[in-house]
Amino acid sequence: MAELTLDGVTKWFEDDGGRIVAVDDANIEIEDGEFLVLVGPSGCGKSTTLRMIAGLETVSAGDIRLGGHAITDEPPTARDIAMVFQSYALYPHMTVRENMSFGLEESTDMPDDEIRSRVEDTAGMMGIEDLLDRKPGELSGGQQQRVALGRAIVRDPEVFLMDEPLSNLDAKLRSQMRTELQRLQEDLGVTTVYVTHDQTEAMTMGDRIAILNDGELQQVGTPLECYHEPRNVFVAGFIGEPSMNFFDADLQNGSLVADEFEYPLSDETLADVEGHDRLVLGIRPEDIEVVGEGEGRHDFRTAVDVVEPMGDENNVYLTFADADRAGASNEETDTFVATVSGLRSVESGQEVVARIPEEAIHVFDRETGEALHNRNLDRTEVPQPNV
Repeated sequence: MAELTLDGVTKWFEDDGGRIVAVDDANIEIEDGEFLVLVGPSGCGKSTTLRMIAGLETVSAGDIRLGGHAITDEPPTARDIAMVFQSYALYPHMTVRENMSFGLEESTDMPDDEIRSRVEDTAGMMGIEDLLDRKPGELSGGQQQRVALGRAIVRDPEVFLMDEPLSNLDAKLRSQMRTELQRLQEDLGVTTVYVTHDQTEAMTMGDRIAILNDGELQQVGTPLECYHEPRNVFVAGFIGEPSMNFFDADLQNGSLVADEFEYPLSDETLADVEGHDRLVLGIRPEDIEVVGEGEGRHDFRTAVDVVEPMGDENNVYLTFADADRAGASNEETDTFVATVSGLRSVESGQEVVARIPEEAIHVFDRETGEALHNRNLDRTEVPQPNV
């Protein structure tokens, strides 16, 4: 196994004399045995990045190194990398056994007996040993996905590349396969780069996640770091469901002043935002407390607009009841979301108080989107073992 390094990797395409940049100066250090997830919206460059690592796309600028060895200009067959495609890319006329052994037969001089043994061992690991003599057309989507994974595993590569391998499965099977993939990767200890647009997959599967937007790398960190300490407004809004709430505000006399509210800041937070006047206040839905009454300096009268029951929790869409005092009617104000327990009874039209605790807020520069103040990960609770 080996570490994988992307050093200033850039990809552009020429179009009618112009240049379209698909990936711009990506720098990522992927450790030996690490599970890294590339995540972002459609068209952000994540699949292009994966294809450059695989050698299926040329690199316009920068270098890719595997175990310290430059592979930027090497053909795909020389990279000791196995890729699992979204479509599985199985040969329909071959049996499962033939699909899994094909790569070894074509790229190595391994004896037939050893290939057969390795294929059968891998099939047992994937739970498809009874399917070896079937063809892909006779398999379910989940079984085909296991065959595609088995075909990659049997090669014993330095790196696994996975391009949205679960996207064709139904929701329940996707959840099951996420767990199986995590367990499999931990058992094999193979460096893995996984592409998805699904933030749930990114948060639950990756040792670290790399978030891209418009071809630019926004942040690389653990799921909790990206969730609690986003580097900018894009990361804060992309990671998390429901998304973080954002309010444009100006800093005036130690408070964030918006059309709908005034939010006093402590000296600690003011020190973080010093020199910036046009700001964005961010708060995650689960951090907003919905209470019956309250007159604290971070308590705001609101009206319930819509309630989305989710079973274990309710997403409550609120509007500021005092918005008209600043010249905006309730009809003109946007809703924001609070998440409460599913056992909590909240109804549309009800008046409640939204408490926005300062220890949970994020503050961003409105012009650059840069995070100026985040909640501190040191404040998160860590369960202690029973003694």
